[in-house]
Amino acid sequence: MAAEKNIFQIILPVNIVRMILRGIFNYIFKVEVKGIENFKNASGNALIIANHNSFLDAFFLWSYISEDLHFAINPLIAKKWYVKPFLHLAKFYQIDPAQPMAVKSIIDEVKKGNRVVIFPEGRITTTGRLMKIYPGSAIIADKCDAQIIPVCIEGNQYLMFSNFGGSLKTRPKSKITVNIFPATRLKIAENLKGEERRKEAMRNLYDLMTNMRYNSVNWDQTLFDSFIDAKNLVGRGKIILEDMSRKTVNYGKLFTVSFILGKLIAKQNKKEDYVGFMLPNSIAGTAVFLGMQAFGLTPAMLNFSTGVKNMISCCKTALIKNVYTSREFIEKGSLHDVVNAMKAEGVNIIYLEDLAKTIKLKDKLTGLFASFFPGWYYKKSSGKKHDPKKPAVILFTSGSEGVPKGVVLSHENFMANIFQIRSILDFGITDSFFNAMPVFHSFGLTGGMLLPLLSGIKTFMYPSPLHYRVIPELIYDSNATIMFGTDTFLNGYAKSAHPYDFYSIRIAVVGAEKLKEATAKNFFNTFGVRIWEGYGVTETSPVIAVNTNMYYKYGTVGRPLVGIETRLEEVPGVKEGKRLFIKGKNVMVGYMKIDKPGVIQPLEDGWHDTGDIVTIDNEGYIAIKGRAKRFAKIAGEMVSLAAVETAILKLWPDFEHAVVAVPDPKKGEQLVLYTTRPNTVFSEIGAEFKKQGLSELFIPKKIKIIEQMYLMGNGKTDYVTIGELAKEEFK
Repeated sequence: MAAEKNIFQIILPVNIVRMILRGIFNYIFKVEVKGIENFKNASGNALIIANHNSFLDAFFLWSYISEDLHFAINPLIAKKWYVKPFLHLAKFYQIDPAQPMAVKSIIDEVKKGNRVVIFPEGRITTTGRLMKIYPGSAIIADKCDAQIIPVCIEGNQYLMFSNFGGSLKTRPKSKITVNIFPATRLKIAENLKGEERRKEAMRNLYDLMTNMRYNSVNWDQTLFDSFIDAKNLVGRGKIILEDMSRKTVNYGKLFTVSFILGKLIAKQNKKEDYVGFMLPNSIAGTAVFLGMQAFGLTPAMLNFSTGVKNMISCCKTALIKNVYTSREFIEKGSLHDVVNAMKAEGVNIIYLEDLAKTIKLKDKLTGLFASFFPGWYYKKSSGKKHDPKKPAVILFTSGSEGVPKGVVLSHENFMANIFQIRSILDFGITDSFFNAMPVFHSFGLTGGMLLPLLSGIKTFMYPSPLHYRVIPELIYDSNATIMFGTDTFLNGYAKSAHPYDFYSIRIAVVGAEKLKEATAKNFFNTFGVRIWEGYGVTETSPVIAVNTNMYYKYGTVGRPLVGIETRLEEVPGVKEGKRLFIKGKNVMVGYMKIDKPGVIQPLEDGWHDTGDIVTIDNEGYIAIKGRAKRFAKIAGEMVSLAAVETAILKLWPDFEHAVVAVPDPKKGEQLVLYTTRPNTVFSEIGAEFKKQGLSELFIPKKIKIIEQMYLMGNGKTDYVTIGELAKEEFK
């Protein structure tokens, strides 16, 4: 098929038209083109692939890439009145992605040396994010034997000329960038043929497009820089937070309060101090966190559910002198013992109620003024350039290896993980988050607070995930579209919720523990919600992988996020699965341990040992087989405690179960089952395991029936407590 030409292409001075359009675009949209040298450096045949955000995409490419480009255009789009003027200037092909002959024509044109632009999504996005990739585009990329030049256009999704932006009541003001990346090729094994090759080409092309989105971001940012960008995008008047008081704040108010509190806190601490943060999910808590960020202080997020001993250990590890909290929170949480213990160790407890009394009119006026010029005031507050590689937050592990370790995460770590999530999940400024996960946990901090806050998305901050009856009603009342949680919490909500409570939810993600089949089925059958299981660890900020609409496989935790490298190592005695190591910009700066307080101990070569035993299939999906530390050696054989729990869960899915190992003088170790099921007997377990084809070594030798499962504050099973109880009871 030859490109269609018309008399206008001969008569009109194309270069002058390009110059005029560039001038108009620069004036109206402040267009910035990056990487034009990558286009010029690409020699030979080339296929240009671009994301499709608006009706102006082809105009942008034609105007700023001053070469003869051929455009593949859907016949339905070509008939639009606002597209026809462009067709008089550019060479184009009307193709239907579903027609094999049209695909073949494009391949032939590229092989002739023509540079053809295709939009693999085949349609203009309605979500503001990447949508599905059509097979025809992947086949063209695979068969044309040419270099692929990826182009990512950002900011244009908010224009009135887009499906997404055109539906908004108030359109954000966003700068438009055209990012041109170095030429590359799809990496497909030669032995793959037919349907397998087509699927692999689609995965390759999708990964290439998510990579270009991920690499289009501004890496020279701190969390507060990104907070400013979010406000600039949606405006200071947008309602961004709501909490259990049912009060709401917009960006302007949140900036004002953050600057006021941040300045007061900064007077009580030295710059770059590690400052204790012990507050629940709330507007005030969020403002304190942001205020610390604004003045160069590093919040150390204290897990108030971890117990007095571990809390004191955390304060010593990070050299924390001051802890900020609330009297009301301490009263309601019955945390007086924790507070008194910290005071006894010389830690200052500073209450927000007392801090509020010191606020003067001058402070309020300064905060209000600063909220209109946050970028200038943020720079003035530190007097120097902010370094994204510096520590932004300290989180603490649960202490399963003795005492908690401090996990030092930089601004770059958090921003990388947020960019990684944005690259694959189709959420946007029209969505609404509901977060009940505590912010002392990385899942709650990144996924529940920072991700929406830095993306211009309203969030409902609720202080406890344990209020199973209240939360479903609030999700319904707040019209939340996105919720995160653990399997334990979501299962609790499902038991109390009305079938209509989750009517507005379109994205529900489970992490921190395995998604049980019963929970997934219950949510789908009762509420019509498909739960996406994800996976992460605190040290990776935290998300490593997650299932999505585009790539979903039940029984796995999804494919690794863009920008993450994986490495597998054999574990002696473990037959299924290998130990997973992770590397990427989202991986922590290092640990802070009690033996060297205040000292960051970096990772070796940037690789983090997750301690998880996993398999990764040929499509990239990760399946968790268990923790390396959660294997028992019985009669010389390695037995996965997670596998035993899964087998018991199949037998009794309506109850909670935990399996731990205790020493055994004859076989090395023996298994102990803690369960909430009454009248549990060994014979039933043995019969079920025989049906499942499991060895007798998998059958627990002791059973302890409990009324309620032991849980940590983040919803995970508290194996440390259970293990200690088992060792005492079954000596």
